Amino acid sequence: MASVTFRDETATGRALAEFALPDLPERISARELVRLRVREEVARYNASPTHHFRGLIKPTDAEAELNGHRMRTARVLDWEKQADAAEAAFARNGFLLLVGDRQIEDLDTEIDLITDSVVSFVKLVPLVGG
Repeated sequence: MASVTFRDETATGRALAEFALPDLPERISARELVRLRVREEVARYNASPTHHFRGLIKPTDAEAELNGHRMRTARVLDWEKQADAAEAAFARNGFLLLVGDRQIEDLDTEIDLITDSVVSFVKLVPLVGG
């Protein structure tokens, strides 16, 4: 089993936030990794909903804030809608996905988490989901 660190970065490479997940398969597709990241951050939020959400995809009724999104009302989010929005954002270059020292350009790319355990997300535009 492998562990991965998800890191949000600015376009200049400055780390904004990060969290780690243990017990992942040694090889995984980029698509599965993106969906896993979104599912985890939504689960953490849904465990104790507040007016502030930190995640890859901005929920539809939230307003962008420094280091997160302000929710109009604290509510449970649908991780699948958020994950679908993340996939769509990747397809339209809404964020870069960097694994180790390489940029992932296709969500079907297989990633070896033993070799590359840090996955960086560089947001290029505000991302809106469900």
